[in-house]
Amino acid sequence: MYPDDLKYTSEHEWVREPGETAGSVRIGITQYAQDALGDIVYVSLPEVGDTVQAGSTCGELESTKSVSDIYAPVTGEVVARNDSLDATPELVNSDPYGGGWLFEVAPSDDTELAGLMDATTYQASVDS
Repeated sequence: MYPDDLKYTSEHEWVREPGETAGSVRIGITQYAQDALGDIVYVSLPEVGDTVQAGSTCGELESTKSVSDIYAPVTGEVVARNDSLDATPELVNSDPYGGGWLFEVAPSDDTELAGLMDATTYQASVDS
């Protein structure tokens, strides 16, 4: 159910290596997270040039059910954001692993990526 080529966090974000921007990773939320949130109606993302800290909040997703924080899976500088979500936040629901990606970070510490879960471990965590 969860793509094998991604890494996952306990806060239900995914990380794809490499991102579209050289030296970056792409970040989004999982199918599980978007299902739990319901219809996404507004997305607040960090700006390009912002520094994010692993485990810290860096944005919000607002749905018809609630508002949920976005947590940075790695520490680094934001190098890209998915501006198309401003006009079409529902992409997070319809294509969470593709067009619904959130932002890209140039990690300042590559060892943080090693601490993220693989698809099998993430699946086990949501099943429990």
